[in-house]
Amino acid sequence: MEEIYANIKDAKPVNPKSSTNQTGPRSSQRTFHGAVVLSLGLISVFLLAGFISLSVQYRSLVRDSATGLSAIKANLTEHLQISDNKLSSLAEDRDQLNASLIKMTEELDRLQTLSKQKTTCPTGWTNFSCSCYLFSDESGSWDQGRENCRARGADLVVIDSPKEQEFLLRFTSGSAWIGLSDRDEEGTWKWVNKTPLNLVYWEKIQPDNGGGDPQWGEEDCAEIRSDGWNDLSCDASLRWICEKLS
Repeated sequence: MEEIYANIKDAKPVNPKSSTNQTGPRSSQRTFHGAVVLSLGLISVFLLAGFISLSVQYRSLVRDSATGLSAIKANLTEHLQISDNKLSSLAEDRDQLNASLIKMTEELDRLQTLSKQKTTCPTGWTNFSCSCYLFSDESGSWDQGRENCRARGADLVVIDSPKEQEFLLRFTSGSAWIGLSDRDEEGTWKWVNKTPLNLVYWEKIQPDNGGGDPQWGEEDCAEIRSDGWNDLSCDASLRWICEKLS
C-alpha cells in the first residue's frame, strides 16, 4: 500500500490544455491527408474523363476517316469507269475513222485511175487531166471570148494548179484571154467561177493597171503570155482559151 501510495503521490496531474495540444496536430494531419486524397481523386476523375473524351474523338475520327476513304475509293472507281468508257468510245471512233479513210483512199485511187484514162473531148478540143481546152481561132474582147466559150458549154479557163499553167504555156501560141478579172472591185482579182485568186503567175511588176498611162485605160482583165500573166484593157482584141469538164 505504501508503494502504491508513493506512486500516486509522485504522479503528476494531467493538464487539460496539454491533452488538447496533443490532439490538435493529429487532427490537422488527418485533414491534410484527406485533402490530398480528395485532390488525387479529382485529378483521377479529370484524367479519366479526358481519356474517355479522347477515346471518343479518336473513334469518331477513325470512323470519319474510314467513311471519307470509302467515298474517295467510290469516286475513283466511278472516274475509272468513266475513263474506260471514254477510251472504248474513242477506240470505236478511231476504227470508224480508219474505215472511212480506207474508203476515201480507195475512192481517190479510183478517181486518179479514171483521170489517167484517155478522155474523149469534142473535135478541136485538147484533153488535160479532167478538162477539155479550146484555143480559139478568132480574136475579140474579153467579153466576146467569154460569150463564145459559154456558147460552147464552157467558160474562159480557170487556172488552179502549176501543172495546168505549164500545160497552157505549151498549148497556146501567143497571148490569150483567161477567166480572170478585177471588174467588180479594183485590185481584187477573181476567176469567172467566183473563186478568189490564190495561185498567181503574174509577170514582173504586173498587174499595174496600165501604169497610170491614159492610153492603156483601165486594165481589168487578164491574159496569159509566155512569161506569165498580164493585166490588159478588157476591150483589147485577143484570142481566148475555153475550158469545160470532160
